[in-house]
This record gives sequence, C-alpha cells and structure tokens, in this order.
Amino acid sequence: MNEIGGYFSLEELVSSEYHQDLLALNNARNCLLYLLKAQNIEKVYIPYFNCDSVSDMCQRNGYEYEYYPINADFMPVFEKKISSTQRLYIINYYGRISNETIGIFKEKYKHIIIDNAQAFFQKPVEGIDTLYSCRKFFGVPDGGYLSTDARLEENLATDTSGKRMKHLLGRYEGPAANFHVDFKKNDEAFKGEPLKTMSKLTHNLLGAIDYKRVCDIRNRNYRFLAEQFDGMNRLKPVDPCGAFAYPFYAENASEIKKKLAQKNIYIPTLWPNVLNQMPKDSVEYDYSANILPLPCDQRCTMEDMQYIAEELKKCDEKSKCVDLPRGV
Repeated sequence: MNEIGGYFSLEELVSSEYHQDLLALNNARNCLLYLLKAQNIEKVYIPYFNCDSVSDMCQRNGYEYEYYPINADFMPVFEKKISSTQRLYIINYYGRISNETIGIFKEKYKHIIIDNAQAFFQKPVEGIDTLYSCRKFFGVPDGGYLSTDARLEENLATDTSGKRMKHLLGRYEGPAANFHVDFKKNDEAFKGEPLKTMSKLTHNLLGAIDYKRVCDIRNRNYRFLAEQFDGMNRLKPVDPCGAFAYPFYAENASEIKKKLAQKNIYIPTLWPNVLNQMPKDSVEYDYSANILPLPCDQRCTMEDMQYIAEELKKCDEKSKCVDLPRGV
C-alpha cells in the first residue's frame, strides 16, 4: 500500500531524458554485461587503452577476454576473424569516431560493441550495440544507457542511488576537495555492483537536464580551446558533438598537471592502469601519460576557458612543458 501524507520526498522533475528510448541500467560496465548475457557471448576483444573496469567485469563474471592495440588515430589495430560468440569492443575515445566510421567497422568486423562513454550526445547507429555512461557527463550518482535489439530474459532488480549522493550534494554547496574521499569511495563501490536497472532517483535527475544547453556549452568551450591550441596540439582536430573533454597532447603532461593544479585547474589521468601494463614505447602508454583531457563541460564559462588557455600557454613559455607542434 502506498504511504499517504507525511513529509515530502524529492519532487518529481521534468521527465525528458536524452536517451529515453534506450535500455536504462545502473552503470556502463553493466550495459556490457547485459549484452554478454543476452547474446550468449563467450569472448570479448578489448583495447589495451582502457580502464580495468571492463577486464574486471569479465573476470568476475567468467567471460574470456583478449587485448588488442590502437593506432595513433585511436582506431583499432585488429585483423582477426570474429565468431558469432565473440565481440570486438571499440571505444569511441573523446568522440573522435564518427557514425560513418562505426558503420565501416560494422562492415569489416561484423560483431562489434561501441563504447560511447565519452560520446554521450552521439546517437547510436541502428543495429549496432552501443553503450553510454551518465556519470562522465552529468552530476548524477550512476546510470548507463544501452542501445541493442537483444533482450535478457531475466528479472532485474531496480537500483537505489540515495547512498551515492553525498559527494554530489556536497560539491554543489561547497568545495570539491571536501568531498573527494566520498567521490572515490563511490567510484570504487561500482566494481562489485550487480546488473540492475537504473534507479528512480537517477531517472528523475536525468529527466530534468537541459540537454541542448549542455551540448551547446560543451561545443562552444571545445571549439574555443581548439582555436587557442591550433598548431600546438599534435592530435588531429575533430569537432565532436557535446565534447567529453578537449584532448591536448603534451610530452611533459605530468609536469603540466602539477602546475595547473596550483592554479586550481584539475586535469585527471585517464586510465592510469595503462602506465603499469604497457611498454613505454607503445601508443597506449604515450597517450595515457601525455594526453591532458582539458575540461570543457557545462560548468565551465568562457572565462574559465580563457584561464585554462592562458595558464597552459604560460607553462609552455616558462618551462617548455608543451610539446612542439607536429602532425600525426
């Protein structure tokens, strides 16, 4: 029986999710697990240039996996034949792989999964299994979307997310540093989280986001940084829709991060596990160590973008941190 009266809960917000026609699950890695279970997959080929969440999930659930390399353009280097019980897991790094290229991959490899965790606003290609992460783009506690025709004949529990809100609410009203420990704890907790559907709370929050505004701001900020670093960045220019971050290559990236942190500009090292797993002369090691994913999200104003550009250029002038221009 429903409870009547009493104190109020969080209000029901506007229900207008960006990917409202897709399967809504509790996180992106479990979107992959859903596919593996629903399609009876036995083995996944995954890129070396990746966090260990995918390999951990495969190990924990008894799926075989094998690594493959990428080239300097972030494209898979893979020539094996893939059977119907295998999948090639392709990551759309920084949204640099277009849907046209994804279609070419489908023609070439047949059995593929596209990871659009860094390309939330890129619509899925029809007939190609595609997954998305919500936490990489928005201030929500969890959530992932999956585009697939496969259906898992299993009754999934619905997740609950109230326990994951402390770092989000804390940073909304105070400094991020005060809640960074809570953020890390929340991140670690996902490793053992079973496959569930998206929580009511996360649905509610995602339904109230102004997606056009978010996408427009990300596009504006990304293009500003692209103009500022034209001729400095060795990575080929692209113009993704609603960019995840602006990837700036610098051979002395670790030194730059330290200098920028002193100016309250915090740049993450994506997938630091790669630094321990790959040889130093590999593309994967180079990119993990030396790509600065500069923030350009909806929280950032044009003044923030100007500040990032100015401080990064100062680093170049004073300590020669930034890589000299060269094409890839």
